[in-house]
Amino acid sequence: MNILVTGGAGFIGTNFIRHARAVKPDWRIVNLDALTYAGNPANFEDLAPKQAERYRFIRGDIGNASLIEQIFSEESLEGIIHFAAESHVDRSILGPEKFLETNIMGTFRLLDKSLKFWKTIGRPDGFRFLHISTDEVYGSLGPNGYFTENTPYDPSSPYSASKAASDHFVNAYFRTYDLPTIITNCSNNYGPYQFPEKLIPLMILNILEEKPLPLYGDGKNVRDWLYVIDHCDGLIKVFEEGKPGETYNIGGGEERQNIEIVHLLCDLMDKRLGRSGRKSSRGLIHFVTDRPGHDFRYAIDSTKIQQELGWSPNHRFEEALEATVDWYMNHMGWVNSVRSGEYRKWIELNYESRNKLAK
Repeated sequence: MNILVTGGAGFIGTNFIRHARAVKPDWRIVNLDALTYAGNPANFEDLAPKQAERYRFIRGDIGNASLIEQIFSEESLEGIIHFAAESHVDRSILGPEKFLETNIMGTFRLLDKSLKFWKTIGRPDGFRFLHISTDEVYGSLGPNGYFTENTPYDPSSPYSASKAASDHFVNAYFRTYDLPTIITNCSNNYGPYQFPEKLIPLMILNILEEKPLPLYGDGKNVRDWLYVIDHCDGLIKVFEEGKPGETYNIGGGEERQNIEIVHLLCDLMDKRLGRSGRKSSRGLIHFVTDRPGHDFRYAIDSTKIQQELGWSPNHRFEEALEATVDWYMNHMGWVNSVRSGEYRKWIELNYESRNKLAK
């Protein structure tokens, strides 16, 4: 299998490529990433050089139609796994235009070039396009109920609106042109290599440095948490066995209030740091003004993927969260490089941008 992974130097993309290389030795992966603030090819530095023939990295933007066409001409691709997206809600509120450019137009250009390529290979079943989306496209749940694949879209933020639009384009290319596309909508991921602006790594690092732990509103917003490796297993299942034109929801079945997550992290970190009593990290919790349009609760019903494809999460939340804490504490070199921006210098020294190709 020769597969193009977009956004493979980001959080979920990195974990997917590393996991796929471990469990799918017959896969060759072409990683296309624009290396914006959250993309870091140094995430793959430790991979064995002898496996280089199974991996190619290309620096470039999915919105660059000429580059996408060139990749299709150079690589005999059998599928695309499309992670590349702007994904941080707060950033979308401050600057929504970039989310339209990447999440909507970038996905459109990737679909358009995929359709052209698919038509030329003459094998209807010889290609598939897996689009990775989010449960945020469904909007907000009350205290009861779950998102299913039939839940109407009701996005609340510029981020979720842009992902909803990209989902609709993916479905349209299946219905209009028969391009074999599949969509997955996942719940909140956590695990190694996540950019420190996200809740779990942000809290881990702030606890470590005894900085305030900012929580929106009263901290009672609920999320369904999915360990990133379980997500990767689900994506492989969908890519290999999923039915074109279908959507599969992938959730961890681990609902927690944000305040619960922070309390768990404080307790885990305090054990490792020898803090207790008045020095407990829980004293660092600081409630801040809620963000605009903050959805109250997300929760996914994963019945479809479990019954049709036999997938279910393998990791218990508490154990996987503890492993995540240990990963960050044992990889402070990576953390410091990311937070200081030093990794950006490394990127510029080691990778020549492919975005300057003739358009």
